[in-house]
Amino acid sequence: MAQGSFSVFTNELFQKLKDPLPGESAHQVMQSSSKLRFTVKPNERTRKSAVLILFYPYANEIHFPLILRPAYDGVHSGQVAFPGGRYEKTDENLIRTALREAQEEIGLRLNDVKVLGILTELFIPASNFYVLPVVATIPYRPDFYPDPREVEDIFQIKLKEISDVSIIGTSEIQIRGVQIVAPHYEVNGYKIWGATAMMISELLSVIGTVDLEV
Repeated sequence: MAQGSFSVFTNELFQKLKDPLPGESAHQVMQSSSKLRFTVKPNERTRKSAVLILFYPYANEIHFPLILRPAYDGVHSGQVAFPGGRYEKTDENLIRTALREAQEEIGLRLNDVKVLGILTELFIPASNFYVLPVVATIPYRPDFYPDPREVEDIFQIKLKEISDVSIIGTSEIQIRGVQIVAPHYEVNGYKIWGATAMMISELLSVIGTVDLEV
């Protein structure tokens, strides 16, 4: 990939993130049928978190990493997600949370990471978290060093691939004994659904007409 082409993509996305965000209208495209969003509302126990959406050039394509969470006794067990996690008191802000968590989970070195902006904060009823998606770039493919306690695998997703509407489908999923219907993106044999899919939907809406030919 010509470095200048990736710079053009970065600059265009930086400008677009300054515009009003589509927010809920984009989220609804990939929203599940779970009734939790009607019955569980933010409260005094709701916690803050952030995830990192990191674009980088590789083999003439724009990519970003997603992680596979290990199986554990929790609502996000075995899910595909952006690297990220909860806000800590030592974090100066949620952007720092996203960067720190990516550093811890996927071994990202932050030297050349440039934050472009944020997407719309999203409430996740199942875990009672607000999550802020932070959008950033790095001008080369970084080395990844996954933390085995938090990351089972790392996927390098092509932006063009996730932009292809033919990978969108619908699944019936069991969450704590309750069956829901959820739209998903299917990539690498895995289904990306829930909050991550809703963030991707808003991201693609923001990117819109940005030229992906790099």
